[in-house]
Amino acid sequence: MEPDRTFGAGRMAGGVVAACCAAMLATGVAAAQPAEPGDPPILGLGEGSTSQVPTRPGAVATTHAEAAEYAENHPGTAPAGANDFSCVPTEEHPRPVVLVHGTDSNSYSDFAALSPLLAESGWCVFALNFGLAPGAEDYGTGDIRISATQLGGFVDEVREATGAEKVDVVGYSQGATVARYWIAKRGGAEHVHHWVGLASPSYGGTFYGIGAAAATLPGATDIVAEEFSVALVQQLEGSDLLTELNTPTDTVPGVRYTTIGSNVDEVIQPAGNVALHGEGAENFVVQELCPQNHTGHFNMVYDPYTLQFTRHVLDPDRYAPGECRPVALGTGIPELILQSNS
Repeated sequence: MEPDRTFGAGRMAGGVVAACCAAMLATGVAAAQPAEPGDPPILGLGEGSTSQVPTRPGAVATTHAEAAEYAENHPGTAPAGANDFSCVPTEEHPRPVVLVHGTDSNSYSDFAALSPLLAESGWCVFALNFGLAPGAEDYGTGDIRISATQLGGFVDEVREATGAEKVDVVGYSQGATVARYWIAKRGGAEHVHHWVGLASPSYGGTFYGIGAAAATLPGATDIVAEEFSVALVQQLEGSDLLTELNTPTDTVPGVRYTTIGSNVDEVIQPAGNVALHGEGAENFVVQELCPQNHTGHFNMVYDPYTLQFTRHVLDPDRYAPGECRPVALGTGIPELILQSNS
């Protein structure tokens, strides 16, 4: 029997508050299907969850729903342009870019548009499927601290294969926090030049007050963790993990930090919780750059303007921000709901 899915969050159970929180927070949409012959190995790089280095190249996708459908039908797929361990960094792009996906998701479903854009622009691009919790169907469900350790091991492999001393990291949603935790708490700072967070839950979300209410109800966050994942709880505003990560400061000296957020983010509320405030941080909001673009959380990694702006912040001297065009509020969400419940 097919499991019920809402935004890839898994079973909708455990009470109204838990269900609402999980449905709004879960950004991914593709299940981690059982391994098939020829699939890349699943690696145990941290007790409590597993990770996978996908190597089978997938097609380029233009929407989140399209990518989710493809990932579900082709498990173990890497986004186009990613994970070529023979790639040699160039003088123009001396640092590989490591892409870190979101909750209940994988590297293909979140980066099937950004990865080929960066690869075609000359970067060596790499992406890991991390944090498959025991018994879970999706990656990005395990404890963020363990996922950060898995990411660190993967970056070590990337650096060894490419000979690069440092990498740039682009994290989407939970992936931004996983990368930031690795940088700050797992020794990653010495290996990172630039961290870019797309829709980063830097200070978590209250989810229009639902998450804040859950935090006051005895056992509510335990229900969310049990029915959905511990990673969801760790992204609530005021969580122990985010408090640890942001104290005494939310950045690490020597690393450049850039956030790209949206004022109409469907997940991170208040929207200002995306921004970082420490040394080396620069914060951008899509609507301040392009007022007619109302892209939100789920559409961000498939919005052409945001994708080109991401490339711009990685190399501002070579690439322009992109052309500003209208994007309707809620773009991509109906298709994503239909796909994740099909």
